[in-house]
Amino acid sequence: MRVFLTSCFFGATSLAAASAVLADDPLSLGPRPVFAPVDPLAAELGQLLFYDPILSGNKEVSCASCHHPRFGTGDGLSLSIGDGATGLGPNRVIDPDNPPEQRIPRNAPGLWNLGARSMEVMFHDGRLEADPTYGGGIRTPLGGDMAAGFDSVLSAQAMFPVLSPDEMAGHYSENEISRAVRLGQLSHRGGAWDLIAARVAEIPEYRAGFDALIGSDAEIKFTDVGNVLAAFIRFEWQAMDSPFDRAVQGEADLPEAAQRGRALFYGAAGCSSCHAGWLQTDNRFYSIAMPQLGPGKAARFEDHARDEGRARVTGLAEDANRFRTPSLRNVTETAPYGHSGAFATLEAMVRHHLDPVGGLYNYDRGQAVLPELQGADDWRILDDPNEIDRIAASNDLSPTVLGDADVADLIAFLEALTDPSAVAGRLGVPDQVPSGLPVER
Repeated sequence: MRVFLTSCFFGATSLAAASAVLADDPLSLGPRPVFAPVDPLAAELGQLLFYDPILSGNKEVSCASCHHPRFGTGDGLSLSIGDGATGLGPNRVIDPDNPPEQRIPRNAPGLWNLGARSMEVMFHDGRLEADPTYGGGIRTPLGGDMAAGFDSVLSAQAMFPVLSPDEMAGHYSENEISRAVRLGQLSHRGGAWDLIAARVAEIPEYRAGFDALIGSDAEIKFTDVGNVLAAFIRFEWQAMDSPFDRAVQGEADLPEAAQRGRALFYGAAGCSSCHAGWLQTDNRFYSIAMPQLGPGKAARFEDHARDEGRARVTGLAEDANRFRTPSLRNVTETAPYGHSGAFATLEAMVRHHLDPVGGLYNYDRGQAVLPELQGADDWRILDDPNEIDRIAASNDLSPTVLGDADVADLIAFLEALTDPSAVAGRLGVPDQVPSGLPVER
């Protein structure tokens, strides 16, 4: 008999106990997040696949290349470099024999608490989200071609990095997966996802692992790969035992600076109007006049470098430059900040929130963490006054006046959102993976 791991494993109090404490608490956090039970076998299999480059076209990039625990489940870069580079984090360098065409257009987001059932929106622009009106209950850019069988939006999001040439797939003609992507053969029989799943199935240890989960007669599909990756992320990076959690539940007091910061966060600073609830996010979309670096998000036929965020999903002009409110759990671990990774420090990000338009016009480019990439035009948008004006005009936030001491207190509160056990990891980085390919440590 297999044992399934629930949120109780992580020391969380019951929902009833949390609700009783909150009844006397001025903060209206709502229901405590619920995490689906995790099968340990699925989590362990997902751990191996998360760190295994076998999922990438050229077998050189793993999920961990851009989401590594050493960098708070990000990569420490403003904009990531996937296929065509070696090394981790700020030490990642371009492979001169196979350079990427461009940087990945957006900052690698942290993976903390993505397994919570309330986290139903994925990616900075929300292009994948729970939607009961779509087949399988998940809306994606694939529309009717969406594969069935993913058990959550978290498992479904694994579909997309493996298809991106500059993330994991590699470029046209380099391998069978990148060729399938270029030809638009994705969810079709024999398409890119089938090719990746077949690679996994050919490795005896993986085949044995999936036998225990789906049966020895069942074909391994990419949906199965996505489901075990989600199980691992849900288990490994659940972060709900921070000083903040303990304080709200009456188990401990916050340090005085953090208490003052909490009062500001839920009061005069107005942070909680967007960073709401237990996970400090409303999962909605806002423009905060973020400086844009890098290549932007453009279709093949477009030659601009803009990243219009949510507008590329909805087609609505009013959604231009709006991006999803990130959760602030373990935020001290996830620098650089913003969808473009424009701000190297948490203080800089906080100060930008206080005066977004001023922060845009006075942006210090020295904060960007960008490995050398020959030919990259990283400042195309910020070199164009018209583009800066366009971003500024979309800003949704009003200026807020806080002193230096207030900013320090806010940061102290944000530090209290860190769960040390989650940062330390649970399964950790494996010494080796079944493919025999190198593990990035």
